[in-house]
Amino acid sequence: MVVTPAVDLDDLFEWLARCDGRDGGDPVDILGHSLQCADRLAETAPEDVELQLAGLTHDVGHILPGAHDGEDLHAEVGGRFVADVLGSGVARLVELHVAAKRFLVATDRAHTSRLSAGSTHSLAIQGGPMDADEVAAFETDPHGTRAAMLRRADEAAKDPAAATSNLHRWRETAQEWLG
Repeated sequence: MVVTPAVDLDDLFEWLARCDGRDGGDPVDILGHSLQCADRLAETAPEDVELQLAGLTHDVGHILPGAHDGEDLHAEVGGRFVADVLGSGVARLVELHVAAKRFLVATDRAHTSRLSAGSTHSLAIQGGPMDADEVAAFETDPHGTRAAMLRRADEAAKDPAAATSNLHRWRETAQEWLG
């Protein structure tokens, strides 16, 4: 898997704009889903812009080359893509969002019942619920708790009727956050 990292914010946001109208397996397109996810995280974790930007970019890997070469690698591809622009913290959260789904399914029965049809289908492709050793390893990851927050927002961000902010708002947020 060869991933060309985003060059700068303009490049990153051009790729995010390409998510408009792209099917991600849920009732909303990838861009709408990503905006909903970032907006939800802005409500639930208003001080954590890094987490919000991870919510915005967590599924950009779906449209990048190499994300589906025989298996679902969108989290890894997306993490590598955003790393140089948004930093290693955002990249790690993006990388962990699939593992966080597997973790939550293994540890939280209520989360399992909230999975969309698309998430249920992709869970099988992504390895199913974590086993006990994987759960223990996930719990020691310094980004694990926040990745689980991202995953909960990810699952909730699939409402076709939801109003969202726009990419321009999030580009301004990213620019301010990066200083």
